[in-house]
Order: sequence, then C-alpha cells, then structure tokens
Amino acid sequence: MATIYDVSQRAGVSLATVSRVINKNSNVSEKTKQKVLAAMAELDYRPNTIAQSLASNVSNSVGVLVSQLDGPYYGPMMVEIEAALRAHNKHVIIAVGHSDAAMEQESVEFLISRGCDALILDVEAVSDDYLVKLSQGSMPIVLINRYIKDIEHCCIYLNNEVGGYLATRHLLDLGHRDIAYISGPRYKHDAAERLEGHRRALAEAGVTFDARLCVEGDYKEASGEIGMLALFGTGLPFSAVVCANDQMASGAISVCLAKGMRIPDDLSFVGYDNVPFAKYISPKLTTVNNPIHEMGKMAALWVLRHVYQDEATHVDNVFNPDLVTRDSAKAHI
Repeated sequence: MATIYDVSQRAGVSLATVSRVINKNSNVSEKTKQKVLAAMAELDYRPNTIAQSLASNVSNSVGVLVSQLDGPYYGPMMVEIEAALRAHNKHVIIAVGHSDAAMEQESVEFLISRGCDALILDVEAVSDDYLVKLSQGSMPIVLINRYIKDIEHCCIYLNNEVGGYLATRHLLDLGHRDIAYISGPRYKHDAAERLEGHRRALAEAGVTFDARLCVEGDYKEASGEIGMLALFGTGLPFSAVVCANDQMASGAISVCLAKGMRIPDDLSFVGYDNVPFAKYISPKLTTVNNPIHEMGKMAALWVLRHVYQDEATHVDNVFNPDLVTRDSAKAHI
C-alpha cells in the first residue's frame, strides 16, 4: 500500500508539499499540484482521513440529524447544509431520528462516535433538558427549527407562533369567522406554536376558539384527508380552513374537490411552509413561508463560524415568517 512518502518520492517534492496538496492549501503552484495528483493516481494513493483526524483532532465532518428523509421539507434544508459545508471542504454524515426520542438519542450517539466535529440537529422528540445537557458536553451542537431559551445562542429557528397568527389573521381580514384548523402533531414544538398563533388571531378578533373545529394530523397528506372528513363529520358550519402545513392542505383540498366543491368559492384554505408544489397545484395555495432552506444554510454557517473559526461568516439565528397570498382564499360575504 502506497504511503505519503512514496508520493513525495514519485512527484519529486517534499512531504510538506504533498500534505498541502492533500489539504487543498492554496500555497502550492498549479504545476506542482498536478505533479502530486498524478503521482497519487499512479500509486493509487488515498489519504487516511482517520489517521489525519486523530493527528489534528479535526475530522472535517459534520453530523446532521433530521426527523425524516422523505417529503418536500427536509430535502431543501439538507441541500443547503451540504452545499455550505462542501464549499469549505467539510463533509456531512446524515442520520434519521423518525421523531422518536430513543431513536434520536441513538442517532446522536452514533454521530458522536463517528468523530464529527459538530452536530446539526433537527429533533422533535427529545426533551429540552436532554439538549441543554448535550450542549454542555465537548461536542458543539446547533439546533434547527427549535428554540430553547437556555441555549438560544445555538438555536436557528422560525417564529412559528407568528406564522400561525398570520395564516388565521389573513382569513379573518377576508371576513371569515367560522375557521376550522388541521394541526400538526401537538407534541411537536412547531405544531403547538402554530396552533397558539391561530388561537391568538381568533381571540384578537373576538372569535371564540371552538375545539370541535380543530383536528390533529401528522403533517402528511393522508392526515389532511382524514382531518377534512372529520371536520365535515362535525356538521358544524365553517367557511375556511387553516392547515398547519402544505401537505395536509393538499390532502384536505383533494377531499373537497372529490365532493365537487370549488376552492376558494365554497371553502377557503391557507397552508404553511410554502413548499415548492404549493404554487403549482390548482388553485395555487396561499401559505406561510417557512425558509427552511435558509435555516439549514445558517446552521451550517454557525458551524463554520463557531467550530471552524471562520470569523467572517455572519449567522442569523431568528427567522420571521411571511404570508404568501395566492388563489386558495377569498373574501367571505
């Protein structure tokens, strides 16, 4: 097996020069760099990254823990994380927690065992106390889409309560008073905060919250369908529906269309997240913008600044949502 010494001999350069090429140091001429790369190819030499990390105490890898891999929400986030880190010659190791506390903790331990330099965590089931304690260890962590006051410096989050408020406030401004709500799983922090915003908007407008017009989903299309059927099953009148994410809104609207209803003439809808398909379905969905891709990028920049000491990197910790008005909601006469 070829060694770095063999490469230096074949290329006719010093060990230090080979090391600079391997570490992508710019202080090497292009001609010398190509000589070293050619020698590495001829000898089939590959740097031992494990040995390098042991020697430098830096693995140049970042662990990323997400709740799931499917759906239109997490993909854009992971794309931005990977792109921002790759631009600085860092790599990601991905694990999935499936919104289960035991699996999330197991995944955290796995990523730590892989020698990651930091962890980017999108976790929903583990407790605040667990995350506070984790942050006090030797492994730097940054949280996406979750706010914990005691460690707010390492939280990248959206003001979901304001987002929930904006969605319902829009319908109230259009004259709706009987507004149904399909929530996400209420144990999830973002779902609970969005529902709080919905209730605040109703209270501000003097409209009593009716628990019978609030059903719980799981953020997937099928639960939007089930929730919509449950709302119809109450027999109560309502002219508009707020859905805690766009996927459930899509499922709910499909039930209405199957019944021959016209959206928004017969029923208005507002979603949440502004995922890509929201502007392509018919009618185009009015929704609350959730810049998850930007939060992913900021989490990566947080790591670059606080772990890899890139002081020039600017990090925004808090994002505020905004309403994206399209065609699925209209004035109620």
